[in-house]
Amino acid sequence: MSTAPRDRWVLHVDLDQFVAAVEVLRRPELRGRPVIVGGRGDPTERGVVSTASYEAREFGIGSGMPLRVAARRLATREITDAVFLPVDGEAYSAASQRVMDTLRGLDAVVEVLGWDEAFLGVATEDPVGFARAAQSAVLAATDLHCSVGIGDNKLRAKIATGFGKPRGVYLLTADNWFDVMGDRTTDALWGIGSKTAKKLAALGIHTVRELADASDGDLAAALGPTTGPWLHRLGRGLGGETVTAEPWVARGHGRETTFQHNLTAPEQVAAEVRLLAERVTEDLRAEGRAAVRVTLKVRYAPFDTHTTGAPLAEPTLDPAVIADAAAALTGRLDPGREVRLLGVRLEMAPPSTES
Repeated sequence: MSTAPRDRWVLHVDLDQFVAAVEVLRRPELRGRPVIVGGRGDPTERGVVSTASYEAREFGIGSGMPLRVAARRLATREITDAVFLPVDGEAYSAASQRVMDTLRGLDAVVEVLGWDEAFLGVATEDPVGFARAAQSAVLAATDLHCSVGIGDNKLRAKIATGFGKPRGVYLLTADNWFDVMGDRTTDALWGIGSKTAKKLAALGIHTVRELADASDGDLAAALGPTTGPWLHRLGRGLGGETVTAEPWVARGHGRETTFQHNLTAPEQVAAEVRLLAERVTEDLRAEGRAAVRVTLKVRYAPFDTHTTGAPLAEPTLDPAVIADAAAALTGRLDPGREVRLLGVRLEMAPPSTES
């Protein structure tokens, strides 16, 4: 792990199989068994996998998979010791808080990204040693293991973590960027999903190196004046270097419900959307920030998901206005299709614009 001399680093700390690990700590008898957490923990009900232990992942179980599919996959392999558990957000939040408090006790700037990950801004001549010390500190304080990616910016640190899993440390910088990433497909980059990778492939760009070698102008012409150059920077491994301890400010809140029996009538759909909108409005009221846009998510049977949204006429916390706006979006749905999931998300006005 050699690199050019520098004393400022970005570390990305990612807790290994976090949710499953928390559950195993609560139930030590589950150690070594396939653990799947999702929904109400009942694989006969509709719901999706929130996380799976490494033992479950060996059988192709992953986040976002329907619980019923996970159960069938295990059954076909005659796996009888798997355990399905309900999501317990309070327990995961409490464990996350202990981890983040531990990281804040180190000589680093901590930028929390979610329950199970954070960037650290570190001034050190030994980033690998610092990463190992962070792992040890988290393990001692919480009995949870983590992987650490080290980079000269956030992008490289985030990607490096994947090479370090589980329980490892990996360093990715400008020095070894193309050696490590050059021949990988573009969807190996943080920020590029399958849809964008397909668009790039249609342009003859399949690898990270090919993306880095592409013309800014050609990418801008094909993918847009903002997206094209941004993707070009990703290909070269360029990203932000500033880690901030400023609290993360949510842009919005959402709620969603998976129905055990499909909704078939438009009036049912509209009524459920109103209820969801009212619940999300309560979440916004707790923050004192008005809604500026509403987005409706629908999942038709069997598993076809779409979203649609619209701005509100003016920022508001009026539950009736918001519910009406959300219900109006149901007019864009296909009334002939059965609905298995609905979600409502409200985007909020930035805190700086609040009166």
